[in-house]
Amino acid sequence: QVEEELKNTCKRKSLQLQEMGRRERLLKSDVDRAQGQLESLKSQVMRVCSPQAAGGAGKAHTVQQVVEKVRKIWEENQQSQAREKCLQEEISSKLLKEKETTENVEVFKKSLCELQ
Repeated sequence: QVEEELKNTCKRKSLQLQEMGRRERLLKSDVDRAQGQLESLKSQVMRVCSPQAAGGAGKAHTVQQVVEKVRKIWEENQQSQAREKCLQEEISSKLLKEKETTENVEVFKKSLCELQ
C-alpha cells in the first residue's frame, strides 16, 4: 500500500511538472510576442517621429531623442486641450451674457412700448 501511495505521488508530481513546463512555455511565448510588439511599436514611433531613422537621408535620432519628442508632443497636446477647454468656457460665458443682454433688450423694448 505504501508503494502504491508513492507511485501515485510520483505520478501526481510528474503531471504537475509537465503542467508547469507547459505554463512556462506559454509564458515564454507571451513574453516573446510582447517583445515583438514592443519592437514593432518602437519602429513605428521612430518612423513617425524621425523619418531619418527609417533609413532616409540626414541625421538619425536616438531613441532618447524620439522619446523626448513624443513627450514634448504629448505636453503640447495637453496644453492645447486645456486651452480648448478654456476657450469653450469663455464662449459659453459670452453666449450666456449675450442671451441675458438680448433678454434685457426685449424687456427694455417692451417697457418702451408700454410708455408710448
